[in-house]
Amino acid sequence: AYGRDLGLPTFAAGLATTLVVLLLRRGRGAVEVVKDVSWSVLPLVAGLFVLVEALEKTGVMAMIAGILQRAAAAAPAETAWGAAALIAVACNLVNNLPAGLIAGAAVQTAHVPETVAGAVLIGVDLGPNLSVTGSLATILWLTAIRREGQDVSVWGFLKLGALVMPPALGLALAGLLLV
Repeated sequence: AYGRDLGLPTFAAGLATTLVVLLLRRGRGAVEVVKDVSWSVLPLVAGLFVLVEALEKTGVMAMIAGILQRAAAAAPAETAWGAAALIAVACNLVNNLPAGLIAGAAVQTAHVPETVAGAVLIGVDLGPNLSVTGSLATILWLTAIRREGQDVSVWGFLKLGALVMPPALGLALAGLLLV
């Protein structure tokens, strides 16, 4: 966004989208839309950004970038596989929002080859499909479908994720490294 902080443009885009939805759904007013917002997720998201900022301030981000830079210089293909697998696991432990922010900052600071950067991106995108807590989008969708009376168990999601995510991650990485 022209080198500016993204807070205000993101807020404006969200507000504009909400207004468009309200106009398209004339039968529902602003009060009904506000009632359907998953307000309990907002403190979670705020906490995730605080976590990332704390890692930046304590020097952990610079340390991660240094490790990534040295590994990518020594063995780019192996680093791509390892970084993707590591970030996929990290997404399921801490959520893909902070893991992606940390990984993105490390990749940018380390100036790694495109294959390593692409592998990290693949890990951030596909890795969270393993568990319910892997991504904010999954948490929001589960909240929405539970509100409609449907239930997806954590165990059921994990079993399906363990079946689907590793092959998808492996095939995407293989495709990246072959191209």
